[in-house]
Amino acid sequence: MGYHRPHGVQRSYELFARAQSLIPGGTQLISRRPDRYAFGVTPALAERAKGCRFWDVDGNEYIDLQMAVGACVLGYADDAVDAAVIEQIRRGPAPSVSTTIELELAEELTATIPCAEMVRFCKGGGEANAIAIRIARAYTGRDKIAFCGYHGWHDWYLAANLESTAVLNDYLLPGIEPAGVPRGLAGTAIPFAWENLDSLEQVLETHKGEIAAIIMEPARSFDPKPGYLEGVRELATRHGAVLIFDEVVTGFRLHIAGAQGKYGVVPDIATYAKAISNGYPFGAVAGRREIMSTAADLFISSTYWSDPITAAAALTTIREYKRRDVQTYIDRMGKRYMQAFNALAEQAEVPVRFAGMGCSFVLQWDFEDPDPLLRKQATTLFIQECNKRGIFAAGGTHMCWAHTEAELEELKPRWAEVLEVLHDAIRKGDIAGRLEAEISKEAFRRLVR
Repeated sequence: MGYHRPHGVQRSYELFARAQSLIPGGTQLISRRPDRYAFGVTPALAERAKGCRFWDVDGNEYIDLQMAVGACVLGYADDAVDAAVIEQIRRGPAPSVSTTIELELAEELTATIPCAEMVRFCKGGGEANAIAIRIARAYTGRDKIAFCGYHGWHDWYLAANLESTAVLNDYLLPGIEPAGVPRGLAGTAIPFAWENLDSLEQVLETHKGEIAAIIMEPARSFDPKPGYLEGVRELATRHGAVLIFDEVVTGFRLHIAGAQGKYGVVPDIATYAKAISNGYPFGAVAGRREIMSTAADLFISSTYWSDPITAAAALTTIREYKRRDVQTYIDRMGKRYMQAFNALAEQAEVPVRFAGMGCSFVLQWDFEDPDPLLRKQATTLFIQECNKRGIFAAGGTHMCWAHTEAELEELKPRWAEVLEVLHDAIRKGDIAGRLEAEISKEAFRRLVR
């Protein structure tokens, strides 16, 4: 018969309703809102997590294919990381002066990341990008930023939508109103097209001598085409712009040194968060000494950036990543998961597949009908049926150390059941009729593949 969830999600949604009355949007992160999955079926609140599993407030157990939006690269509550955190807690939180762990972590990062000669710490990816942009503007004396990818929620980035709310449609979400962003920032954030050097060069020529930085995601779930990152590097150098790689997703997941380690193209600055600390709140900005030293004279400062507890999590995560050769493992295991799912989909005659890198891959549909609503409905049905069988899934998957062959063997019969439902719904033209959940709200769009 396969797996069937023994409980519903009633308590989850009762608590979520209470949360919505107290927390705008109900969550702190848009990607944690249940309406981004299969609202009404997707669990809204979790109670605990371990390895690659979590348990919701209704007592349902899930194999998690999201892993905290990619943050937990070793798995939830990893024993080594948690032991380091507990030990640091016993030593106390940040005192009135800095702790030695800041220096130790800085030494580890500069020994690991090609561009890193100096580093600054913070608490998250959007914050790291905002710091990098401030440093680049101060270093160059310029104001404008050329960007390609998703880079957070701060004013410098959302300013792209001040002249037209369509600018960020392909990078973030459609129709984002930049309410609260100063109108004076209009024209300071300028997009360029992914894998299109002519697009970037046109931005640089149109705003010649005005671009402080080129910030971009160097990859996401697919390798960039050969020569692309090298071309960006050459253009940045030629135009005197600081090249920033946003490695919040790729760092300590794609490669121990991030995309710059895998592809051999070294930026001037790189930003990190998510997998750098296995789910604990930590971020880092790393870069060339000449540029980073500018920050010594800038007002970039926060009490909790000196937190030794999350620094201990980051230091231990990086060392465990190296010791276990995590990048090799998750790449190999991710490819095993993709191959297994794709074989089942082919057998079930469902036009869907997983594609991408082993460490992170995405769900792709191959419908003859180009209607985007059909894909939204099909993805929602996929998520719904996965959730009902104890799989927490979305349009993308992030592998971790705790995803093993044992979990794959559990997933296979569950996936087979999901695909059977999809096959029947597609054959009968009744995808919408099978939905017990609301259609998934627009997920973050990713121009960078």
